[in-house]
Amino acid sequence: MTQPVALDITSLLRELGRGARTARSLSREQARGLFAAMLAGDIDELRLGALLIAYRIKGETAAELAGMLDAAQATLTPLPLPTMSSAPVVIASYNGARRMPNLVPLLALSLAARGVPVLVHGDAADGHGRISSASVFAELGVRACTSLPMAAAALEAERFAFVPIDVLSPALLRLLALRERVALRNSAHTVAKLLNPFAAPVLRMVNYTHPPYRDTLFELFNTQAPPSAPGVLLARGTEGEATADPRRQVAVEWLADGVARTVIEAAYGDADAAVPLPETDAASTARWIERALAGGVAIPTTLQQQIDTIAALCAAERRQGRTLENGGASRRLSP
Repeated sequence: MTQPVALDITSLLRELGRGARTARSLSREQARGLFAAMLAGDIDELRLGALLIAYRIKGETAAELAGMLDAAQATLTPLPLPTMSSAPVVIASYNGARRMPNLVPLLALSLAARGVPVLVHGDAADGHGRISSASVFAELGVRACTSLPMAAAALEAERFAFVPIDVLSPALLRLLALRERVALRNSAHTVAKLLNPFAAPVLRMVNYTHPPYRDTLFELFNTQAPPSAPGVLLARGTEGEATADPRRQVAVEWLADGVARTVIEAAYGDADAAVPLPETDAASTARWIERALAGGVAIPTTLQQQIDTIAALCAAERRQGRTLENGGASRRLSP
């Protein structure tokens, strides 16, 4: 068992705060200890703010993210896997939508309708001019789970649950909430998107906004925290959300058991310009999603392909296979 690393916060801040080019990165063990201290409230506000800004400038390495994720996972009470034949899917939703409608609820509810249990976790309200998934779910009449037993029951009964982060990890919520005071996102926003709320491996949807960050996440899931099947679906997000972009088809990679496979190839040009989308407010988005679920309006082709791919992957995992039904180019992960 790894022994706890003694922390000298002042020394760590001195190393991390040297700027983007000269800052020293921490080991996984150091990052775990530092982030655990942040989560526990053991660092005074002045130095905590300085650390968060330092990481905002420097960026996290794969090893640092792995350590932070270790610390965050330790704050969770894991949910039991639902007693269903399909592997569960976890969708993190923390950015919200500004220019595009937030279609995370459509993705989640479409998968649940196909028998795939889905847990969405995220912020409980709108913020910073963005429409959260929570707001759209509320307009759809979907209640947020206020406890873990309620989430477990919802997954069993309805194959779907939306769980605000304050239910999963109040400690992580405190760091996320610092955005209001610091005016910037911090490492907690990245770590929240990597969480596995369950007691066993599940299919996590992990997205990135800036293309270079894909390499950091790929290294994380390669050398630091390799996911077991059903693994991780890694793709560029839509305004930071995991749902497919209706305007263009981005590449989607599946990482599991030491293998990376491109399950959806990138395509250039407008993906489905003919599909009319709703206004971005929560009420308009919810009414459009209701029509889409009922077959009254077409689901954008990129999102439909995302739904089909996830359902196929979960079905393949159910059969204890490792090959997607729709194929894809695979390669062995290597350092």
